[in-house]
Amino acid sequence: MKAVGRACLFGDNIDTDAIIPARYLNTSDPEELAAHCMEDADPNFVSNMSKGDLIIAGSNFGCGSSREHAPIAIKAAGVSCVIAKSFARIFFRNSINIGLPIFECPEAVEEAENGDEFEVDMSEGKIVNLSKGKEYRSQPLSEEIQEIIADGGLVGHVRKRVMAGG
Repeated sequence: MKAVGRACLFGDNIDTDAIIPARYLNTSDPEELAAHCMEDADPNFVSNMSKGDLIIAGSNFGCGSSREHAPIAIKAAGVSCVIAKSFARIFFRNSINIGLPIFECPEAVEEAENGDEFEVDMSEGKIVNLSKGKEYRSQPLSEEIQEIIADGGLVGHVRKRVMAGG
């Protein structure tokens, strides 16, 4: 699995309220959540990004509440993956559960600039900043996590396994 897109940079401690403001939590519609993704951190995020772009962020991305709305909003907005220095633990788990690939790679974050083109090989953990010609390594996603992501998240993965009889 590979992702290619432009970097949209954010700093440290981007909490779930910045990812999807609480005023929009009266819906669970992914498209509605996507329309307001990162609105309080960058009001132009959704209009400036293209499907497949990546979020590159500092430390503790996704801190705050345990709401699943945050990774759902990011995925539904068309973000192919998130690379950060570190993630809040519950955000990390929620991201995998809904099928949003995420990677910790401080070196890639430190050298990234807004708009840099990236390629991420999820099975190898290889992150390439194509704009700078630099390659980085992150922990690759396990086969099981790759399957969960390919199946659209944990619910889709379980449904697929049940339908297959195992």
